[in-house]
Amino acid sequence: MRKGFSLLSTLCLVTVQAVAWQGEVVVETPSTQMLLYAQEGQDLRMAYYGNKSATMQQVRDAGDNLDFPALPAFGTVDMVQLPALQVLHGDGDLNLELVVADYTTATEGNGIVHTFTLKDKLQPLTVRLYYKAYNEVDVIETWTEIVNGEKKAVTLKRFDSGQLTVRQGDVWLTHMHGDWAAEANVVHEVLTPGCKVIRNTDGARNAHIDAPELMLSLDGKPREDTGRTIGMALCWSGNYELRINTILNKQIHVYAGIDPQSSEYVLDAGATFVTPRLAMTYSTEGMGGVSRAFHRWARNEGMLHRGNGVGEILLNSWEGLYFDINEERMLQMMDDIANLGGELFVMDDGWFGDKYQRNDDSSTLGDWVVDRKKLPNGLKVLCDHAKQKGIKFGIWIEPEAVNTKSELFEKHPEWVLQTKGRELKLGRGGTQLVLDMTNPEVQDFAFKIVDDLLTNYPEISYIKWDANASIQNYGSLYLPRHKQNNLYIDYHLGLLKVLQRIREKYPDVVIQDCASGGGRANYGLLPYFDEFWVSDNTDALQRVYIQWGTSLFFPANAMACHINHCPYWNTGGRVIPVKFRCDVAMSGRLGIELQPKDMSDEERRQVETCFRDYKEIRTTVQTGDLYRLISPYDRKGVAALMYHGDASSVLFVYKTDNYYNQPIPRIRLAGLRPDKTYTITERNVRVNQQPCTLSGKQFSGRFLMDVGIEVPLLEDYASRVFILQ
Repeated sequence: MRKGFSLLSTLCLVTVQAVAWQGEVVVETPSTQMLLYAQEGQDLRMAYYGNKSATMQQVRDAGDNLDFPALPAFGTVDMVQLPALQVLHGDGDLNLELVVADYTTATEGNGIVHTFTLKDKLQPLTVRLYYKAYNEVDVIETWTEIVNGEKKAVTLKRFDSGQLTVRQGDVWLTHMHGDWAAEANVVHEVLTPGCKVIRNTDGARNAHIDAPELMLSLDGKPREDTGRTIGMALCWSGNYELRINTILNKQIHVYAGIDPQSSEYVLDAGATFVTPRLAMTYSTEGMGGVSRAFHRWARNEGMLHRGNGVGEILLNSWEGLYFDINEERMLQMMDDIANLGGELFVMDDGWFGDKYQRNDDSSTLGDWVVDRKKLPNGLKVLCDHAKQKGIKFGIWIEPEAVNTKSELFEKHPEWVLQTKGRELKLGRGGTQLVLDMTNPEVQDFAFKIVDDLLTNYPEISYIKWDANASIQNYGSLYLPRHKQNNLYIDYHLGLLKVLQRIREKYPDVVIQDCASGGGRANYGLLPYFDEFWVSDNTDALQRVYIQWGTSLFFPANAMACHINHCPYWNTGGRVIPVKFRCDVAMSGRLGIELQPKDMSDEERRQVETCFRDYKEIRTTVQTGDLYRLISPYDRKGVAALMYHGDASSVLFVYKTDNYYNQPIPRIRLAGLRPDKTYTITERNVRVNQQPCTLSGKQFSGRFLMDVGIEVPLLEDYASRVFILQ
């Protein structure tokens, strides 16, 4: 169906002027809109993105100078403004002059897809530019398809998924920066003239150092509840580049796409290249409005089909045992999690190997057979025991990696990423390498790991899929020499093929996306996973900060948050009370990461209380709307956030600084109905203590939002969880 334009011809002719297009298009969601237009014989241009308060004529009359190509191409834009697309044609031509040749709309799932067909004036190269607007959430996705109609291969030198232009002013950028065990630190900075670049070049994982998401606050310093704010997330699992180009007294141009460094993609004649989708939203409710839009979109569209479900309370064996697995310990840990009120046990690394035993990280990856020395009765006895205890069973794998000390490497050394003749660079444990996922044989091998496990042991209900190595050896023995630059991209396209096969056959198995912690927290992979491991750092105090930053774009039911043991090695032996550890983990998908038999009586009783109360609130936490109230990054000594569900709301308050005579700010709530009366009840009350004085009190929604409450936080690492009904 076509609307809102004048089409002169629908024929795909070589003379592009004969099929030139002219018109205006409104791409709209429930509350936002994007205005695009083209003149005859010219490229597509974007005039406006924001709420539904503008028409094309008003934008023009107001003199809001945002007239800029929707997909600026090399050779047709001022190089100060940067291109989003650049192609080296088969004859050496580097220019693109894209003219709109056609426009169509179609329904795709819960949205409308607007397709603009752009053709080069000289070369037989076609670019289809897509905008998908969702019907029930304020998110628009954009991406491109590049179709090589030339007689020779072309080289894609830059291929951004999308570009957005906003008016320059007091615009601030919010993004996440960090490292292993310190992911998702929130950074706010004012945009000044020049080009700001955020990128990742790990090869296999893309969210440890910098994250492929950003926000733009258009009305000054970012605020949680007010201000025009744009959010953008690149839905890709590999290397990426986000560029924010600020031109003095003009515009700010935001580009997002695959990082072209070492990835100039060779596209054969007749082939099509599809860029990742770029999801964006606009809100007048500050960062919180952007987050809630992304959370709703994620649960309905951006995650696996179980995005609105809730996760089971689990015990993972890793931090309790590390590699020291045996049958007796596994059975005991299953007994422990069942007795605590948990619902799932996950056996982590160390369960596999025949010729080589997996006792540390230096061997055996790739040999996915049960170690009969550790587990003499195999996995069947574990699955049966879990069923007997009324819990589910899960298992850890790392399908994309291999150790040089393994039967797999001895049999297939050609399966690892490498350059013939160059010495291999070895990763974790001094022996780890990354398998070549561009190779269909390796893809079949990775699929078979999961297929064999779930075929032989259909009782397995949960898989932890890990990825603990970056791509250090740039080279593929499978790809031809002239396509070595395709490696970074084809690796992830191969991985997606494997995941698609797994999900087609096993749609209901819960799979966690882990990558040395939060290295793969991205919307490129989340459509195939139920959750991701937020960080290898489970220290509760640092998790307040990590989970806060992660929540900017990801909903609580995607964030695996576990109660850790103390003293905790990752933060220098810090000791944090179990109550605080429980309360922090309760704000996501709750789990536990310790050896239960080593718990004190107080810890055991607190965890039992935590599990029981979490079952009451987890639907609200995991599927409700998030309101961040006081940021730990504001250094006010506390952090506070709350979730709103259909039947109740849940408030979390954490004391993040500890010193004498500390002023604690009053907690003002958000998102409540001002004319309703709310009863506050404390949950997960500290063992041997009574609920605080607020518990059982009633307040109007208006009072809670305008005046707020004084939450008792007297002890070091004090914390509170309240349910509001």
